[in-house]
Amino acid sequence: MRQRKRLVEHPYGTIKHWMGSTHFLMKRLPNVQAEMSLHVLSYNLRRAINILGVPKILQQLQAA
Repeated sequence: MRQRKRLVEHPYGTIKHWMGSTHFLMKRLPNVQAEMSLHVLSYNLRRAINILGVPKILQQLQAA
């Protein structure tokens, strides 16, 4: 349980804080799944920018 709290709860708490700690804006499951996917994508992108930096990410994207 301690390991789960360290690995999983922090990203969900951060995303919930970014959303304003409220409900989803969309209705129906497919729309909510899409909204959550966008939140997770933005979280992962922000982490990559903080860890690698913008120049490194741009270099990787141009190489691909």
